[in-house]
Amino acid sequence: MEPAAVDHPDRAPGHGAEPPDHAVRLCGGTFRMGSDEGLGHPEDLEGPARAVTVGPFAVAATTVTTVQWAAFAEETGHVSDAERFGWSHVFHLHLPPAVAARAPRVRSAPWWCAVHGASWRHPEGPGSGLAGREDHPAVHLSWRDARAWCAWAGGRLPTEAEWEYAARGGLEGARYPWGDDLRPGGEHRCNIWQGDFPHRGPAADGWAGTAPVTTYAPNGFGLFQTVGNVWEWCADAWRGGRVIKGGSFLCHDSWCNRYRVAARSVNEEDASAANAGFRCVWDLPGPDAP
Repeated sequence: MEPAAVDHPDRAPGHGAEPPDHAVRLCGGTFRMGSDEGLGHPEDLEGPARAVTVGPFAVAATTVTTVQWAAFAEETGHVSDAERFGWSHVFHLHLPPAVAARAPRVRSAPWWCAVHGASWRHPEGPGSGLAGREDHPAVHLSWRDARAWCAWAGGRLPTEAEWEYAARGGLEGARYPWGDDLRPGGEHRCNIWQGDFPHRGPAADGWAGTAPVTTYAPNGFGLFQTVGNVWEWCADAWRGGRVIKGGSFLCHDSWCNRYRVAARSVNEEDASAANAGFRCVWDLPGPDAP
């Protein structure tokens, strides 16, 4: 695996800040990071699996919700990158056909439409809103937006190693936060694409887009939906952007099986989309701290 360059200044906002009561406190330790299974995209450099040690930290049990983000925006006046740019990416099947037909597309991923007016307030563009999505993840947020929220909360974005350690929930080398079987006993354990991607999605798991942040059972550490639902930003710089982990509701084995804990991808710091969110971490004193 190509080493990710950790931007250490990102640790500063959370240093010494007391995590909130609802955060899950982890002692840290050594774990096997990455994968040698060869299931991912070669350019993602998931392997080789190797021993990595992380220190103690606290992590939010869920990704930041629309209500949590709205409180930050109201208090600080923060304008997200999507709001500043005036547009963001929305999945084509989540738009009225007339809107999707005239929206500019991403050439390498034509299911993404650039929609004017799409933002965290209007996830599918003008006319859409947050009613009924109060407990869904806040989306259309860039790495810069996520970093600002974490600093406001006295925390920071996780390093990739911290994210993967937390997402594994104490399981050594498992593909998913619950084990190696994607659907044990036929039960859905995460919110990913069902059907023929990107043309048809029957929402067999009950969700065509994002799901409430506590929809599925937590992992062994008590963290919800570390894979599927929305991509989660990490602090690490990589290939001109920032590492993202966990996959999203649009991931499908035929195209993007990055809903495994070892999987990784990258996006630009100012990029946003309808499947991009984050969770916050806080530093904890080590065992030798006074």
